[in-house]
Amino acid sequence: MKAALITENGSLDKVVIGEHPKPEVGADDVIVKVKAVSLNHLDIFVRRGMPGQRKKPPFPHISGGDVAGFIDTIGENVEGLQVGERVLIDPKIAGYGALGEDLQGGLAEFVKVPAVNIIPLPENISFEDAAALPIAYGTAWKMLINRGELKANETVLILGASGGVGNALVQIAKIAGANIIAAAGSEEKLEKLKELGADHVINYNEEDFSRKTWQITKKQGADVVVDYTGEATWPKSILATKKRGRILTCGATTGFNAVTDLRYVWKREISIIGSTSWERRDLEILLELVESGKLKPIIDRILPLEEAREAHRLMEEREIFGKLILQP
Repeated sequence: MKAALITENGSLDKVVIGEHPKPEVGADDVIVKVKAVSLNHLDIFVRRGMPGQRKKPPFPHISGGDVAGFIDTIGENVEGLQVGERVLIDPKIAGYGALGEDLQGGLAEFVKVPAVNIIPLPENISFEDAAALPIAYGTAWKMLINRGELKANETVLILGASGGVGNALVQIAKIAGANIIAAAGSEEKLEKLKELGADHVINYNEEDFSRKTWQITKKQGADVVVDYTGEATWPKSILATKKRGRILTCGATTGFNAVTDLRYVWKREISIIGSTSWERRDLEILLELVESGKLKPIIDRILPLEEAREAHRLMEEREIFGKLILQP
């Protein structure tokens, strides 16, 4: 089968399009014919080499955790599924890790997953919209709603709002009825964030986002600050948080060694809340929201699988707004 292969950890030239054996179905597995895959920063980290990863997957490796398609083959122990059924894959594989990170992923014509990770896909949801959901929107939903307990009329500051997770956070915060301050690095992206529902926007390349947040909130600070940028933004995120506010984090794209001024943490009684991945129910809720028309995943562009290297470049250089979809 055709696949986007990572030949070894390193730069963009380590991503090549080549032939790879089609996976063989196990008794409790299904093979999915891939119709759409969305790229995430996780794919970039997998290509470069995951920090702290004790056991690297063998090369060549296929990344890609967000997959939608048709069931191609069913294992002998699998019940309740049919060949040809439209499905979305939950990328969190119990006992193994993450699809595309610890296991061979979906940037290929076919992918093997345990049958328990299959979620039926309604007919009125496109493969592209479905593939945009799990990692970015699932992570955003769990962090903002389950862990952050965002409430209507609270003010939330979202850093890195122009990316896949950021777009998801803005949309979910809008559904929750919050007041949204969205930060990004260009005027073009800020205009798109306004169209998406942001009440206020900040160009963090031109303004101090912490000081601007205090101005917007009339020197109160944000109830909730979402910072998965890490080292570069963390000190000012603390300053932007109101008394008894919450800081939410699910990652650190600029580095893990973030400086925390503990004086502000105790004086303002700030809660720092970590969040990771998603729950199966989160993905089901997101599908329900898409099916009802309350949520529309933001897709920057759709590319053929052959342009996987270019897709990595676009994401790495932050030249996209929303999700980037690949089609085998």
